[in-house]
Amino acid sequence: MGRLYNKKSLTKRRQLLRNNKTDAEKYLWYELRNSQILNKKFRRQNSIGNYILDFYCPELKLAIELDGEHHFEQVQKKYDEEREDYLASVGVQVIRFKNTDVLFDRDKVAKEIEIVVKTKNELNNDIRIKKI
Repeated sequence: MGRLYNKKSLTKRRQLLRNNKTDAEKYLWYELRNSQILNKKFRRQNSIGNYILDFYCPELKLAIELDGEHHFEQVQKKYDEEREDYLASVGVQVIRFKNTDVLFDRDKVAKEIEIVVKTKNELNNDIRIKKI
């Protein structure tokens, strides 16, 4: 089995995406960086398999994707579904937001992310307690 996380073959593409962020990615990164949401570390342009994620929290196996207008076209919708199926198969949950939501209501998006992070964190803590 090959490398699952941050394949070397995707390094240049990840760097290109990190250096050419959309405005929505810039705004959301401002909310996520420095572990600002419940002290959870998010990474930008992390890859899993052959897919590069906008933002990823390895501890919670949580991906955050921002969708521009092309994500609403039929071909892109099918690609996104296949991508989410693959990520789910390796235990990664994906939450999606429209770019416009981030640009015009960043606080609401941050609150929604915080709710998901809190829920996943509580579930992880329950699992750890049961394993002991």
